[in-house]
Amino acid sequence: MAELRTKDEHTAAIRRDRRVAVVVNTRSRRGRRHYFEVIEQIHNLGFEPLAELSVYNPKRLRDLLDTALATDPDLLIVGGGDGTLSSAVRHVAHRDVALGVLPLGTTNNFARSLGLPLDLAGAIKVFDTGKVADIDLGLADDRPFANLASFGVSVEVAGKVKPWLKRIVGRPAYPLTALTILPGHRPFRAYITVEGERHELLTHQLNIANGRFHGGWQVAKDISIDNGMLVAYQLGSGKKLRLLGETLIRATTGRWRSLAGGPFVMGREMLLETDPPMAADVDGEVRLRTPIRLRVVPNGVRVMVPADFEDR
Repeated sequence: MAELRTKDEHTAAIRRDRRVAVVVNTRSRRGRRHYFEVIEQIHNLGFEPLAELSVYNPKRLRDLLDTALATDPDLLIVGGGDGTLSSAVRHVAHRDVALGVLPLGTTNNFARSLGLPLDLAGAIKVFDTGKVADIDLGLADDRPFANLASFGVSVEVAGKVKPWLKRIVGRPAYPLTALTILPGHRPFRAYITVEGERHELLTHQLNIANGRFHGGWQVAKDISIDNGMLVAYQLGSGKKLRLLGETLIRATTGRWRSLAGGPFVMGREMLLETDPPMAADVDGEVRLRTPIRLRVVPNGVRVMVPADFEDR
């Protein structure tokens, strides 16, 4: 692997040389509608992209990310939802290129974790006025992820939430879909081993977060995508009414407790076992099953963030 520039050197190169490549998922909620606006605003800031690529067929996303990176940009600008951005994170991890994020999805968890403006003009301005930072990379077995691995009701929600519902109501589409699934859902037992200590719980929903947000709401008021830790937490317990109540509270207020006072398990590495074995939703892709070993790689990904982002 080639030696990485310092973050200050990398930031200076982006501002001086303006070497960027752009990839936008035009099947995302807002990507198709705003593609030409995005390109125009990037040009207006003085960038002359080495590549301008739109992705309509999701199966081509990885190939087009490779095409963009082959132009050797200092900044790879990617627009789409969290699934698109997770793929981009896997492409730029441990490389001397920064990821620029255009929040064009429904929940935009990754963009929120970076403290980015959610309006396009604000997000694009960060490419000109922001800085290069390095954030944590999650690994589920050997699969990199940016934001979250989840187990239980959410896995079924990911497969059943309707695109038209996301377009109409946005973030609440996920808890609304969960409420239709919950009556027939059975709880499961999870075992989380961290630093030799085994934690056991009965629940309908377990999340293990690298980022700060889930479903567009903050996991905890003091959580960070740059603290070298994963955070495991359950929604509710084995009782459906408790999960229903917590889902409604998060959907309407987004309130979470502090990591110090909330029901959280934290660690750099976790072994998760479940009874019965379960599928995992890793940043929107369901490809792994428990048992799964999860860990964090500190400072594994370079991103463009606002100048006031706390880079640890």
